[in-house]
Amino acid sequence: MNKCDELYRGKAKSVYFTDDPDLLILHFRNDTSAFDGKKIEQLDRKGMVNNKFNAFIMARLAEAGIPTHHKSLLNDEESVVLKLDMIPVECVVRNIAAGSICKRLGIEEGLDLNPPTFEFFLKDDERGDPMINEYHIESFGWARSEHVVKMKELTFAANDVLKALFLAGDMLLVDYKLEFGLYKGEVILGDEFTPDGCRLWDAETREKLDKDRFRQGLGDVVESYELVGHRLGLNFG
Repeated sequence: MNKCDELYRGKAKSVYFTDDPDLLILHFRNDTSAFDGKKIEQLDRKGMVNNKFNAFIMARLAEAGIPTHHKSLLNDEESVVLKLDMIPVECVVRNIAAGSICKRLGIEEGLDLNPPTFEFFLKDDERGDPMINEYHIESFGWARSEHVVKMKELTFAANDVLKALFLAGDMLLVDYKLEFGLYKGEVILGDEFTPDGCRLWDAETREKLDKDRFRQGLGDVVESYELVGHRLGLNFG
């Protein structure tokens, strides 16, 4: 398999064609951004840490019966993934109130949410990823209703798996986003699951161990990502 032209370049990842029409190469770069790209920095080792972290999480989800696009690690910063027809919708589950929901609804950070909340957002950086609902998704043709149902089902199934996984490492899964695509008509988990796209707190101290360390200028961003991985049994080398 050979790496070919760049298909897509996001804020922290690049995607490349390969000579296999069903496979892509996902490259995790050291770029780190927040606030819709208004704050950008290069953080040494971040691409490697996120690549290996994502491979680990995708494997745990696949073991639990959740189909993912991840095929294999290619090198420290790259993975081989299935080529999906991506659905431009982010699925967000919140187990504890933090981030935008606190600002929107005047909720105090740290409130346990029982049951967890579920929100859809349109993947559109220019418009700030606005919140949408099932009616928007179907009316504007972003996904069919049966695909929406499946995305919600898989997102909550992932929540059960990941909450238990992180709790075993003395961490709380506060919230996270998932993105899905279609492969031969099947809804498949795509994109990534790393501390860039979720919130993780220490279970005892509630210290933030995720990208909020970058957003809020707390420092030790990559070191915290590595700590999360070590608590799950990962060795980054």
